Amino acid sequence: MLPEISLNILDIAQNSISAKASLVQITVETDTVSRRLRVVIEDDGKGMSEEVVAAVTDPFYTTRTTRSVGLGIPFLKQEAECTGGEFSICSEPGRGTVVSAVFCTDHIDCMPLGDVNATILSLVTMNSYPDFLYRRMVDGRSFSLNTREMREILGNIPFDQPEVYTFLRDYLEENETDVKASSTD
Repeated sequence: MLPEISLNILDIAQNSISAKASLVQITVETDTVSRRLRVVIEDDGKGMSEEVVAAVTDPFYTTRTTRSVGLGIPFLKQEAECTGGEFSICSEPGRGTVVSAVFCTDHIDCMPLGDVNATILSLVTMNSYPDFLYRRMVDGRSFSLNTREMREILGNIPFDQPEVYTFLRDYLEENETDVKASSTD
């Protein structure tokens, strides 16, 4: 198992990149009243057949040729279900994939979310393609980061430039703080 949910997000998003997605949408929603954390990673990549979707939660199944196991999706499924939560995966060839996991955050086996901002920052700055749409919600309050909109503003300036990297890091941290603070008012 991975020690933080944010590392699962990174792993599944990397699958989306490998599937040639042009857009990866990542939603992280915390509901402190119902004590639930919902994570959804959706892409418009090449998708999977019904047979592959049925097999992908098996840790001994992988489409990679570099190793004989694929642990990202099986770990996420196990981690969510161990908390009394839920897991689902829907995919269609040529249309993309949606992976969803719900965690019961008050369960003793629920791992911490971890540094999801660092995960998003890594994905955005280390991959010139695809685009990312990140949505963070806490108790109904939210913010988003849309790299398509940023590319329109920045033109050809890459996201890994120090000034852009610093802006992105600060944007994520400040908005995360604001959304969390607003939820406790």
